[in-house]
Amino acid sequence: MTAPVIAFFNNKGGVGKTSLVYHLAWMMSEMGHRVLAADLDPQANLTANFLDEEELEGLWPANRVENSAKTVYGSLAPLIRGIGDIADPHLVGINDRLSLLPGDLNLSKFEDELSSQWPDCLDGKERAFRVISAFWRLLARASRQFDADVVLIDVGPNLGAINRSAIIAAEHVVVPLAPDLFSVQGLQNLGPALRGWRAQWQERVPKNPDVDLDLPTGRMTPSGYVVLGHGVRLGQPVKAYQRWTARIPKVYRESVLDLDEPAPPIDLDPHCMAQLKHYRSLMPLSYEAHKPVFALKPADGAFGGHQAAVLAARNDFAILADKIWRTVGGAAASGTSGVG
Repeated sequence: MTAPVIAFFNNKGGVGKTSLVYHLAWMMSEMGHRVLAADLDPQANLTANFLDEEELEGLWPANRVENSAKTVYGSLAPLIRGIGDIADPHLVGINDRLSLLPGDLNLSKFEDELSSQWPDCLDGKERAFRVISAFWRLLARASRQFDADVVLIDVGPNLGAINRSAIIAAEHVVVPLAPDLFSVQGLQNLGPALRGWRAQWQERVPKNPDVDLDLPTGRMTPSGYVVLGHGVRLGQPVKAYQRWTARIPKVYRESVLDLDEPAPPIDLDPHCMAQLKHYRSLMPLSYEAHKPVFALKPADGAFGGHQAAVLAARNDFAILADKIWRTVGGAAASGTSGVG
């Protein structure tokens, strides 16, 4: 795989993770990058953001055959059913530079298989490595098929087996956070989980019996965090949130980076990639129009003062997208082991 793979991950739900991936995918494509957005969350919310109900019904017909589904699960179904390996991905073109690997509620059926095959890797079982590397190999095929410059992965808010295999496929992990107790507590679980998964995968890789089966490196480098949805009054975060934002830099260093060092204020923290404000009044318009907030027009209902918020959102996401792109080093930052 030549494109860097970035997972957006927090085991605390409701922080705006999917909306962040959606907006960054649009913005990076506007910046001229070829973006593959991969929905590996069994709730498939990213797919629902991109597509309308008629398009979703085409992907998820009621009487579908599992391995014919035009989703991530359809590509995995032959492997899950034991009748073959992964099938070629079906991608949905959003625009010339943005493509979607659609999610599927049936993906939750893969959880038990991924969980049971994880320990079997230690016994050198070939099927175990094929199952655990399935997301990586599917993303590699999809990236090659679309000639992607970057792959953005949306995953669910948990520490389960699906997320473990999805994030092993990522070289970079960006952590979306809300300025609240739950996100700060979530960081304390997320960091040790990432380190544990990395160490466990490195222990397993040498036991792969098939030298022709390419595997992910499992780098999973924490590349920074994004604080989403902080309230703002007169240009400053509302006081109720300030104590939580003040704690994030230190907790991120200790729990995610495993560093014991002084932490600067969040405004000076190089690991803080952005603090994004709420766009409450624009989000319903964005969902209805299937457009990012920074692309909304008066015809979409973004009248008057909304246009100032649209421009502010465009500036915010442009700065963040550029920072993430420079952090991951673009397509030159790959360093993975090949395409399966």
